[in-house]
Amino acid sequence: MKKNILPLTLGGLGIGTTEFVMMGMLPDVARDFNISIPEAGYLISAYALGVVIGAPLLVAFSSNFAPKKILWTLMVMFTVFNAFSAFAPDNITLLISRFLSGLPHGAFFGVGSVVASRLAEKGKVAQTISLMFAGLTVANLVSVPIGTYIGHEFSWRFTFGLIALIGVVTLLFIHFWLPALPVKRSGNIRSELGFFKRREAWLILSITAIGTGGLFAWISYIAPLMTEVSGFSANRVPYIMILAGLGMVAGNFAGGRLADRVQPVKACMILLLCMTGALITIYFISGNQILSLVMTFVAGSLSMAIGSPIQVLMIKTAEGSEMLGAAATQAAFNIGNALGAFLGGLPIIMGFGYASPQLVGALMAVTGAALALILIRYQRAPKELVVASEEELVTC
Repeated sequence: MKKNILPLTLGGLGIGTTEFVMMGMLPDVARDFNISIPEAGYLISAYALGVVIGAPLLVAFSSNFAPKKILWTLMVMFTVFNAFSAFAPDNITLLISRFLSGLPHGAFFGVGSVVASRLAEKGKVAQTISLMFAGLTVANLVSVPIGTYIGHEFSWRFTFGLIALIGVVTLLFIHFWLPALPVKRSGNIRSELGFFKRREAWLILSITAIGTGGLFAWISYIAPLMTEVSGFSANRVPYIMILAGLGMVAGNFAGGRLADRVQPVKACMILLLCMTGALITIYFISGNQILSLVMTFVAGSLSMAIGSPIQVLMIKTAEGSEMLGAAATQAAFNIGNALGAFLGGLPIIMGFGYASPQLVGALMAVTGAALALILIRYQRAPKELVVASEEELVTC
C-alpha cells in the first residue's frame, strides 16, 4: 500500500470502529445508565442520523477548501466528539455526542473516495478506493471485537477513548503523508446541488439505499439466526462475526478489482444479484451449521464488495460534484442500514422466524439490481439516439 493512502485507511478504521462497536456494547451502556437495551439502541440510530445529515451538508459547505484540509478538519471533529462520548455523564449527553460523531463519517468517506481516485494509478481507481474501505473491514475484524471486549471487561468509556486515540494517529498521518491536492471545483454550491436534479443521481442513491439494505436485513439479525436456527451457542457468535469480517476483507478487495474490469454499474448489478442468491440460500440452509458458516463468509464478502463500485459509479456520474455525490452515497448506505434492519424485523414480529429476514433482504437486493439495470439502459439511451439520428441522416 502506498503511504499516501494509509491516512484514508486509518480514518476508515476509526470510523468503522465507532460505527459498529456500539452494537456490542449496548448492554453495558444500558446497565450503566439504568435504561433498557431498546432505549440504548437509539444511540445507534443517532449515529446513523448524523451520517445522513452530515455527509452532504459538510461537503457542500467545505468544497472551496483543499481536500487535505477538509479531511483534517473532519478527523478533528471525529476525535473530539468520540472523546466527548467517553466522558458523557448521562444517556442524553451520549446520544448527542453519538449524533455529532456521525456527522463527519459520510463526508470523510466521500472526500476520501475522490482523493483516492485522484491518487490512483490508471485503471486502478476502484482498487485504490477499496484500500480506504479496507480500514472499515479491518475494524470489523479486529478493532470492533477488541473494543467490545474492553467495553465488557473494563468500561465502554475506555473503548471511546481508544477510538479517539485512533483519530489522533490519523490526524498525524494526514498531516505528514497525505498529499496537498489542489481544489478542483468548477462551480458553486448551487451548481453542485444541481446534480441531484438528474435522474441518474437518484437512481444511484436508490440502488445504494435499497440494494445494500438487503445486506443489513441479513447482518442485523445474524446473532439470533445463528443461535435460534443454526443451533450455535451464544458464545460462538463473536467468532462467527470474525468469520463475517474475514469475508468483508476479502470482498472489499474483490469488489475493487471487479469494478476496474467492468463498468461500475454492471459490477453493482452483478454483486446485488449474487447477494440475492446468497440470501435465498441462507434461508434454506440455515439449519445446517457447516453450510451456515460457509454462507456467512460468502455474505460477508458480498456485503463489502459493492462499496468501491458504487463509489466509483457516483464519482464518474457526478462530474463537477464528485465529493458531494460520494458523500451522499455514504448517507444512502446508512439509510439502507436503517431500512434493512426495520424491514427485516417485520417478519420476525409477525412470527415467521429468524430466517425470514433473508427473504426480505433478497427482495431488496434484487430490487437494487433492477434499478442498476434501469440505470444501464438510461445511460445508454442518449448514445443510441445519437446513432439513430446519424443513420437517418445517412439514409436521407
